[in-house]
Amino acid sequence: MKAYRCYTIDADVKQYASIKNLLKLKNENDIMKYEKIVSDKLNELLVKNYDAEKGYIKAMQDVDNVEVKKFFKKRAEERSRFAQQLRTEILTYGEIPEESGSLKGVMHRNWMTLKATFSSNNEETILKEALRGEKASLDEYNELLSNNHFPSRLIELLREQRNAIEAAINSVKLYEEVLS
Repeated sequence: MKAYRCYTIDADVKQYASIKNLLKLKNENDIMKYEKIVSDKLNELLVKNYDAEKGYIKAMQDVDNVEVKKFFKKRAEERSRFAQQLRTEILTYGEIPEESGSLKGVMHRNWMTLKATFSSNNEETILKEALRGEKASLDEYNELLSNNHFPSRLIELLREQRNAIEAAINSVKLYEEVLS
């Protein structure tokens, strides 16, 4: 039995059993290409989670309502946990995780601040932007999960994160109703 990175072919086969194209991975080079593809997708998701975490921290600082602050703090902590989980997954594929968010995320946070500045209801405006960001995140997760070329344990992790984002969307809607 030949070892690849930190796991064996036997463990690899069990881990990727749900992948239809596994039998096409005939050599170490094919496995490495697959690992690179998976880790690249996870890195994209990781960057978006960094952006979401920073966005929630910024939102928490920009609102006065104590309950909304708590909500944003909880979401920031959740996104930090998601990022840590994704970093761990990327490392298991032998790749280097991204370290920070994107320029697009910075621009979105600045847009939230600008919009809130000119709004009569700061909390409601920020919640609307948070909802928009969460819906975009949900779309990203759904797109990745529809691909379904991932090991079952990774699919389970992505589903758990997606379900938490769906719950956050429902919570944002409730907060919006209360504040409007």
